[in-house]
Amino acid sequence: MKQGVERPILAITMGDAAGCGPEIIVKALTDENIYTTCRPLVFGDTNRMKLAAGILKSPLEIASISDVQKGSYQPGVIDVLDFANVPHDLPFGQVDGRSGHAAYTYIEAAIEKAMANKVDAIVTAPINKEALYIGGHHFPGHTEILAQLSHTKDYAMMLSGDELRVIHVTTHVSMREAADLIKKERVLRIIRLADRTLRLLGLEQPRIAVAGFNAHAGENGLFGREDVDEIAPAVADAQQEGIDAVGPIPPDTVFFRTVRRKEFDIVVVMYHDQGHIPLKLLGFDNGVNVTVGLPFLRTSVDHGTAFDIAGKGIADGSSMTAAIHFAAQIAKGARKA
Repeated sequence: MKQGVERPILAITMGDAAGCGPEIIVKALTDENIYTTCRPLVFGDTNRMKLAAGILKSPLEIASISDVQKGSYQPGVIDVLDFANVPHDLPFGQVDGRSGHAAYTYIEAAIEKAMANKVDAIVTAPINKEALYIGGHHFPGHTEILAQLSHTKDYAMMLSGDELRVIHVTTHVSMREAADLIKKERVLRIIRLADRTLRLLGLEQPRIAVAGFNAHAGENGLFGREDVDEIAPAVADAQQEGIDAVGPIPPDTVFFRTVRRKEFDIVVVMYHDQGHIPLKLLGFDNGVNVTVGLPFLRTSVDHGTAFDIAGKGIADGSSMTAAIHFAAQIAKGARKA
């Protein structure tokens, strides 16, 4: 296959080397269709990738390269920007600060390349938060690393599956704190991000449902004031801007209307589990995590390191495959915009 400049370069970070990241990357890059839409480049450790390929009995060649422009980006070859920072004796399935630090370095380097426009998007394999902390990097997760290192304040988590898309107003906070964070300006910002992202996916007029926070969307203030005082005014302002947003819609019906009745293209959810539960119920293995609002695109699998099965060759690679395809699609749309 002739290398085409029209194919975006995707930086795929290997994640925690003790987890399933290397295996699911090998499984995903077995799909030759990926190479027709993008140029995938793994930021990681060549020896660990070779170990994963061996576990899977994969015929794919693992090629170590030193520069983004030196990859072959051909089916049958996995190009790895080699950091050579994973010990050969690192066990699978165990929390280890060495793998936590290594995972951080892949993310840091991918962000640097993305900010310099040397890669078009970042796709991340899962990391372990405890290993990250032990390795000296005190972040709750990927999103916070990406935001801090790119100096981004206006960002959000979006999850995309076969039947449902959700985007979060709040994520890794307690329910008590989530209630305090639900403010008109924040909700409006997330509605705008949802509209902008779906337009990059090719939707000319995205239909956005905004979920309520309280039972029955607050029942006009009877069950809480967040829906009346913060969410409804944000929706009204979005409508004034020409955004097709509706809400607040009671949380117990918004997903039915979106998935079964096909009334909406995405749901703006108010807190972490309000969005994660329905999406994982509908498709646990094919969800894609997207961080929107960054100066570059980032997608990820919507699952963890799977320490219980890591190194056994049985981890499902479908979410990584979906994350790569999704990143390639949006990166192509961003180039056209």
